[in-house]
Order: sequence, then structure tokens, then C-alpha cells
Amino acid sequence: MDKIKWIDNTHPNHNKFDKCRELFPKGISRHSREFHDEIPGFEISPLKSLNQMAKYVGVKGLWVKDESVRLDLNSFKVLGGSYAIYRFLKKRLGVEKDFTYEELISPQVKEKTGDITFATATDGNHGRGVAWAASKLGHKSVVYVHKATSQPRIDAIRSYGATVKVVNGNYDDAVNQISIDAKANGWEIISDTSWPGYQEIPTWIMQGYTTIVSEIQEQFSAQGVLWPSHVFVQAGVGALAASILGHYRSLLEENSPTCVVVEPDKAACLYSSIKTGDGQPHNFPGDLDTIMAGLACGDPSPIAWDVLTEAADCFISVPDYLAAEGMRMYAVPLKGDPFVVSGESGAVTLSTLKHIMHDPELSELKEKLQLDEKSKVLLINSEGNTDPINFRKVVWEGSKPVPHR
Repeated sequence: MDKIKWIDNTHPNHNKFDKCRELFPKGISRHSREFHDEIPGFEISPLKSLNQMAKYVGVKGLWVKDESVRLDLNSFKVLGGSYAIYRFLKKRLGVEKDFTYEELISPQVKEKTGDITFATATDGNHGRGVAWAASKLGHKSVVYVHKATSQPRIDAIRSYGATVKVVNGNYDDAVNQISIDAKANGWEIISDTSWPGYQEIPTWIMQGYTTIVSEIQEQFSAQGVLWPSHVFVQAGVGALAASILGHYRSLLEENSPTCVVVEPDKAACLYSSIKTGDGQPHNFPGDLDTIMAGLACGDPSPIAWDVLTEAADCFISVPDYLAAEGMRMYAVPLKGDPFVVSGESGAVTLSTLKHIMHDPELSELKEKLQLDEKSKVLLINSEGNTDPINFRKVVWEGSKPVPHR
């Protein structure tokens, strides 16, 4: 059966933190959060304590930041897309001072910027966030998805007025095609992955995600916790993982948590790049056919790679059945723990942690990460039920069961 694979971060920049400090300077999470706080209906997403699960897996504390309820968009992605569009409009207008949200959506600002079409490629959640932000500002959006994107995800993007085009290929093909078409049509790309000559907007997107860390630390403080000892974050192109782990490294440096990146084994571009050992990011070939649709990416984002090679302590590649198991673990909690709706990409870190703690074959990894009864572990539920059909297959029908040894 397919198994968990892991590798230490052997990159020469590991633990230097120069890129972390550059991209996540002090004050950036405050700036991002102040912008988000002005959005009507915006609320802090819950940090849920899974006390009984912590006892079950064998750690002192276990928390999950539940992004499934973020602005009713079922995902954290809107944080990055909205903040990047905000920064883009400020730059377009040549304005140094911060806008209020009311000023940003005002007819005066729209008149100065003119009509803009924002474009992006997506596995679903990022495209929905960009479409939502564009519609709030009175602009158009065009979103390219790959051929394996489910209809519910496409419908969710279209519900915010976006034009959706299905590309005959995988996520990376959609990224390549929209970069060509945007140039031909005068669209403005809001992408969460970077490439040579396109780094500013992906940086703004990652900085927008730091609102999550700002909220987490405030919520930990209310519980008398300074910070977690371990952070597990799932990765596709690496933007979310780089934001969370890089921001912690920038804030706490050598005192920051042990940082772990988890990827699907059918799209493990970061894991395989580290394993290659030449210090460079590499394409992960193939169809990227994983149920973790939000993580089905073959090319690491170069700026996220630069951060994660400094910030991450370990890269883990896991089979799809761990994501399915994690969905069921959240959906059927131990008595006393809260219920969490978690999609395929959001749930994988919970089951990964469980297997590390319980599987004798992973005892070396457990020891390497110093996971024990004193550990305080933070997870990020990055999405809710974004694909109802597949969600029911996994949670109701038991799709992708854990294989018996």
C-alpha cells in the first residue's frame, strides 16, 4: 500500500530566515488584518481546540484554525485575493495612504481606475476568492480551471459573476494559458503562484494570508498559550504554507515552532524538489490526479519555495486515503470535541499527525519532529465542503478507505 514518505529540509538556506523577514516584515499582518476587518461581514475564523483528539493521538494540545467559515466562502483564499487586489488598486492610483473599504468600493475610485478584468487560474478556492473580490469592487473576472475541476467548484466561481474557462490539462496548464491570454486581452492577473517577472502580486497574496497568523496568536493569547510547538500546513504551490511558516519564522526566528509541510503524493512538487537535492524547485510530472484538488499543483511557486526552504523543517508526502480519513475524523469527532467540516485539502494534516504518532514505522519521524505528550500542535483547515458530491462519497460512503496492513 502507499505510505507516508518524509524528508528533512536539506536546503543550504534552512534556518537563515532572510527571505522570511523580507516578505513578512514586522507590521505586515497588522496591515493585512486592518484591511480585512473593514470588509462588511468579516469575522475572525474560529480556532477550535480538539482536546480529546489531542489525548487520542498523544500530544498535550491540538488546535485547528477553521477557515471553512471565512466570509461564507468556504476557504481562506479570499484573504489573499482581496488583499492583493487592494494593493494593486493602490498602486494603479499612485496612492500611498491606505483606503478604507468604503473608499475602495466608491464610484470615485471606480471612475479613476476604469473597468478592469481580473484573471486567475485556480483549482477552485482561489478563483472563487478573486471573483468575489472583483464583484464587490464592480469589476469583471475571468477564471481558468483545469479539466478535472468539479462542477460544484465551477458553479461556485460563476456565482460571483466570473467567466470560467476549462483548460484541457492540469492546474499548471491553466496557469500557463491564462498568462498568455491575459496579455493578449489586457487582463490583470491575480495569481497565487509566481514565475520569473511576476512576483509582486503573489507576494501580496501571501501577505494577505498573514491575517490568519495574527488571529491565531490573539486566540492563543486568550487561552494562555504563547505559541504552538508544531505547525503542520498542507501545500500545493506552497503559498499558504510559506505564509504561515514564513511569518512565524519572521516573528520568532529560532524560537518559532517546528514547521512541517504536507503534500499529496500525486502532486508532491515541494517534497520531490527537496529530494532532488540541487536546491532548485522542480516540476512534478503527471496528471496530478489527487482528491486534494486544492493541492494538485506540479510547479512550486518560486517565491514560496524561497520561503519554505528557509522555514520548513520537514516535507511529507502522503496518499489520498489520509485526506479522506482526516475528513471523517473531523466530521465524526471524539465526544467533547467540536464538529469541523473539512474538505479534502483541509483535512490531510490531521490524519497525517495521527499516523506519525501511532504508526511504529514512522517512529523515526516522530522522534525527529520531537512530537510527544508535551507538544502543542496547530493545524489549518483550509477549506470546507467545496465539492458536495465528493464530500458525501468520502464521509457518507467511505470512499478512499485506509488500507489494512
